[in-house]
Amino acid sequence: MKKGIHPENYRIVAFKDMSNEDVFLTKSTADTKETIEVDGVEYPLVKMEISRSSHPFYTGKAKLIDTAGRIDKFKNKYDKFKKPAAKTEE
Repeated sequence: MKKGIHPENYRIVAFKDMSNEDVFLTKSTADTKETIEVDGVEYPLVKMEISRSSHPFYTGKAKLIDTAGRIDKFKNKYDKFKKPAAKTEE
């Protein structure tokens, strides 16, 4: 590997999945101003909307929480193209 191109400021950082409150620790250079206390030790905090503990691919569950309202935005945008329901004659 080339020397001098990799960051030197690795430290233990807490990553928090906001959809299920799961917290895991790993080394990272991610810049953050927030902190969290885990097992009595304070760590820098990075908040995420989805992680390995909530993503359907990893959990095997098909349900995905739509925190940003993307599904509703999509439905509202394409409602105008919806075909009117056909009337049935009795």
